[in-house]
Formats: sequence, C-alpha cells, structure tokens
Amino acid sequence: MRAVIGLWRWRHNPLRRTTDLVEAWLALAALLFILVVAPLIGAVVGAVAQDALQQSVRDQRQARHEVTATVVKKLSRAAPDPDPETSSTRDAHSRVLAEWTAPDGTAQHGTVVADLKTPHHGDHFALWTDGHGRIVGRPLDSVTAATHAVLAGFGAAALAAGSVEGGRRMIVWRMVRRRYARWDQAWDKAGPDWGRTGTGS
Repeated sequence: MRAVIGLWRWRHNPLRRTTDLVEAWLALAALLFILVVAPLIGAVVGAVAQDALQQSVRDQRQARHEVTATVVKKLSRAAPDPDPETSSTRDAHSRVLAEWTAPDGTAQHGTVVADLKTPHHGDHFALWTDGHGRIVGRPLDSVTAATHAVLAGFGAAALAAGSVEGGRRMIVWRMVRRRYARWDQAWDKAGPDWGRTGTGS
C-alpha cells in the first residue's frame, strides 16, 4: 500500500528524483510478487510434494505388511539413552527375541523392539515387515504426508517472498549508497565555503 501511495505522491512532484520513482516502482513490484506470485509458488510446490508423498504412501502400503509376532523371551535392556525425549519413548518398549511368519509364509525370528512394557513368553505384538519378513519401519500415513506437503508449500512461499523482499532491500541499499556518494561529490565540488558564495566576503 505504501508503494502505491508513494507512486501517486511522486507522480508530478518537482522535487522527485529518478531514484524515488525507481524505489516506489520496485516496492510495488515486490508487493505484487509477494501477494500473488509467492502464494502460487507455494501452491505448486505443495501440490507436487503432495503427489510425491501420496505416491510414497501407496508404495509403502504395498511393500510393507503388518504381522503378528510372538515373544520368545525378553532380552536385557539397551544402554540408557542420555536424550530425555528418546529415552521416554524407549521406556515403553522392550527388546525381545521374537518369532513371526512373513507374508511369503516363511518362519522368521530375531531380536526386535516390542511395544510392550513387561513382555512375557507368548505375548503377541504387531510388527512391520517387507514381503520376505525383514523388519521395516511403519509406512507413512496419508495425514502425515499431507501435513508435510502443506509445510513444504508454506516454506516455498515464505522463501520466495523473503527472497524478493531481501532483493528489494539490497537494491534500495545500493541506490541509497550511490545517492550518498553523489552528494559527497557535489559537496566536494562546492567547497568548504559554499555558504558564503556571492556575499562579497
């Protein structure tokens, strides 16, 4: 809004400098970019990220399978974690020796982390595996993927707007420096006693 007011104010002002008009037009262009183009960039990036992440969700759902594992025996706890966030999560899980049947029908066994506080022989828990029974992480869900896509869109829009505003400020800064340099040159030409010129002193 200030850019539009600035342009209107400087239209026919006799004190207007070329740099004043350039600065006002630059501010108006930056404002229009931030209000129109940056949101479009964010929307495009968000849509592309959404397509890619939702495809990843579909791929992971096809490749990963939830199976039921059975506790054979509880194993000793791992060394304590100094990070309070991960250690609180780890407290609700236990290392166990377990066995499970892979989606391809083969019997599997191994050391896994079960979401059981006090596991006992014969307890059942859910486990994610690939088609051959190898343990994999839980697949990405659609809501999380959509959240990441929205964040990517917002981030792209903010980055575009910030880049334009930063570029505008850099250009204005250089223009002001040139203006000051010209003033210094004019001051040097006028000399130290410019105020007494023509007074007969």
